Amino acid sequence: MPDPAVPPTPPVPLAALLAREDLGLRQIAGPRDTDTETGTGTVIHWAHTSEMADPYPYLLGGELLLTAGVHIPEAAGSGTYFDDYVSRIVAAGGAALGFGLAPVHDTVPRALVAACDTYGLPLLEVPPRTTFSGVARAVWQLMAQARHAELRRVTEAQQSLAAAASRPDPVRAVLRQLAQRVAGWAVLYGPEGAVIGEAGREAPGDAVRGALAELAGVVRPGVAAAAGATGPGSARQTGGSEATRATAAPDSAGGTRPSTPPSPSPSLSPSPSPSPTSASDTIAGTHLATYALGAGQGFVLGVAAPHRDPGDHTIASVAAVLLSLLTGEHQSGSGAARSSALVRLLLGAEPQTVAPLLGADRWLVVHGRPDTQPCDPVAASALGAALGSPLVDLARDAVRVLVPADREPAPQSGWTLGVSAPAPPSDWPTADAQAARALSRARATRTPLFRHGTHRPALTDLLSPDEAQSHARALLAPLTGPLTETLRTWLSLHGSWDRTAVALSVHRNTVRQRIARCAALLDTDLDDPDVRMELWFALRHSER
Repeated sequence: MPDPAVPPTPPVPLAALLAREDLGLRQIAGPRDTDTETGTGTVIHWAHTSEMADPYPYLLGGELLLTAGVHIPEAAGSGTYFDDYVSRIVAAGGAALGFGLAPVHDTVPRALVAACDTYGLPLLEVPPRTTFSGVARAVWQLMAQARHAELRRVTEAQQSLAAAASRPDPVRAVLRQLAQRVAGWAVLYGPEGAVIGEAGREAPGDAVRGALAELAGVVRPGVAAAAGATGPGSARQTGGSEATRATAAPDSAGGTRPSTPPSPSPSLSPSPSPSPTSASDTIAGTHLATYALGAGQGFVLGVAAPHRDPGDHTIASVAAVLLSLLTGEHQSGSGAARSSALVRLLLGAEPQTVAPLLGADRWLVVHGRPDTQPCDPVAASALGAALGSPLVDLARDAVRVLVPADREPAPQSGWTLGVSAPAPPSDWPTADAQAARALSRARATRTPLFRHGTHRPALTDLLSPDEAQSHARALLAPLTGPLTETLRTWLSLHGSWDRTAVALSVHRNTVRQRIARCAALLDTDLDDPDVRMELWFALRHSER
């Protein structure tokens, strides 16, 4: 029989529900737990009411099942009814059973109490004054409190990890902060499996160390693909979620029981980039998790902790991303080269003199805007990573990425992109303007990616560039910056009011007013195709 799926909601300790004086619940059978803080005992994920004699088909796992005993036949105490009933709840993954004393039964049947003790299912007595809806509401209240506490914990951990990454010894500082936040041990393995750094209050034993190192080999790029899983029962995964393996762990009675994989952590905030490839395991009561850093770097983050709280996977993933950036800079040396280029620019060097430090002679400027939510630094960095460049600028209206010309930008899901023509460093300002206009056209035409057109011989090439620019400046002199940009966009979109409004992020009436103002200032008829051609000629040369 397959294991029941555990929902990705913050678990509520059963002890916390029993502690609610307003409910008056009393546990009369099954394993007991008095810890209301950590939830290391019985936890529930929701409350469900059912009067079915066989509730198995209607349970998803993790429920507090509430019943008034309507389904119980009169002769149930003399047969196997209660054993069958409780065993089916346990098989479905039910966390606990609540029995209401009204209106059908005055007491909880003794055979039900015995069956719950036999199968290890916590049994709660629900007094007549407490409604099932009241119990369900209390569960959701505790769940909301748990979610709030979890979000706050993860947020504080993210801030502390980010601060650690800016310290003098960032790798070890991040490991120390991670170990503190998960109350365990964190270790960073190098590409060859050697331990680069570790931190934690108490180092694990040799068995845990060996198992964690083995698990690191599962997610290390190239190892898992070439050799498959490292041993019987191992699991690996190349996506963003966890691969898990269940092993034997000692229970409280000194025997063994199959351990269950940790429940997945809820998604706390949208993320533009996938989580690092990870794998998890449990051995000797210790939870293990490993995270591959970056694409093909070979570094692996390992975490061992005595328990696995909700949010731990998110916290470890944040640490993995930070360590991926730190190890990537260390491994390639590109960070030092970029810093050197920046310092030289600040000290007055020309862009073309520092460009060789960045590894290319010709570049593309890419402007991007997210299709739905406002952009943030994390999403901007993710776009740069997807385009293959760390040179990212989060501007007010768009993300700008400087990409080597030999890396052809591809459309990115959730983004609208405008790409300039290849340009040397001396022409970066022109390429920046090209990318901005390409992005406007992409948004207006609802195209995921629009490239600035390649140059080809035209009639305008017969004119002297200086004469053309002089004529363009004279013709467009009456127009201000916003009017010039509006006229350029409007002409490029064949006079479409709606598409121009979309491209400029203004109302269509604003476009009409600006174009009318342009016609008045230029004292010309913008409906005349000859006028439009001359203005487009001037606008093309005014940008050079």
